Amino acid sequence: MAVHTQPADVTIRDAEVGDLGDVVRIERVSFAQPWPYGAFDRFVDEPGFLVADRSGDVVGYVVGDVTPDFGRELGHIKDLAVAPSARRRGIGRSLLYRSLTTLAVEGADLVKLEVRAGNNTARTLYRDVGFQPTRRVPGYYRDGEDALVMMLHVSDWQDG
Repeated sequence: MAVHTQPADVTIRDAEVGDLGDVVRIERVSFAQPWPYGAFDRFVDEPGFLVADRSGDVVGYVVGDVTPDFGRELGHIKDLAVAPSARRRGIGRSLLYRSLTTLAVEGADLVKLEVRAGNNTARTLYRDVGFQPTRRVPGYYRDGEDALVMMLHVSDWQDG
């Protein structure tokens, strides 16, 4: 796996309540069916909720958590977005790498996520990092689009 470097002008850190306004703004411009403020508020204390901070401005975020699943810990990347003005600079990849590391430290040996079947940019990122599609869920999104469930075995993954 290639060595991964984080953009020099970005710091990835734990999300705080004061970040939620920026997070919701990014969410609303990124997704047709955005999460409400309260959904993010519920995850503020999760170690897998991280933000990308550039000079005091939140320019991206990832929401992940770990839950027990049949005797093992399952990580779940629930949401990931980067502000349009900050895209294509490696920020999303940096957030994903840091989140995977955090979820592994929290005990996850398997991490899953759902992605829109038509979101080729996100699917490519997830594939490049090592996620493999495992199944298609018809009509997963409210607008009827299918989701692909993708999985990554943390033991097979290295933080590049």
